[in-house]
Amino acid sequence: MENDVDEVKKVQLVEARARNISHNVRCTECGSQSIEDSQADIAILLRKLIRDEIRSGRTDKEIFQKLENEFGETVLYAPKFDLQTAALWLSPVLLAGAAAGVWAFQRHKSKNNVHVMALNLVRSVPLTPNEKQTMLDLLKPLPQPRTTLLSVWRRWQSQ
Repeated sequence: MENDVDEVKKVQLVEARARNISHNVRCTECGSQSIEDSQADIAILLRKLIRDEIRSGRTDKEIFQKLENEFGETVLYAPKFDLQTAALWLSPVLLAGAAAGVWAFQRHKSKNNVHVMALNLVRSVPLTPNEKQTMLDLLKPLPQPRTTLLSVWRRWQSQ
């Protein structure tokens, strides 16, 4: 009875490992499905191969390596990090860094605006109320127009 329980647990373990591996391997015929979801002949054969490899005592890493050696790196859903895939892996970080840099530059530019600095200087100098109002009116920065996609499109069409 205990042998049967152990055998059932072994079968369940093999099945769970096989499903886990199969979900991470792309069907070479379908391309958009994992071999676990695909009903193509090659997917069925690969699922059987994976189960046979697990029963023979191979680790998941060895099985992934064997599949990669036989079918190429594209058979795996998660590409390795190397020189060829560095741009793929690093592009989100680089894009976020560029966006943060543009945002920081815009904030820095608005804080160091000459008009704003002159306004702060005028506010600290003792002037008559009339002189102060005249200076504030002259130095008040003009509102900058918002650049929208529509305004860019209209400007481009008028050229």
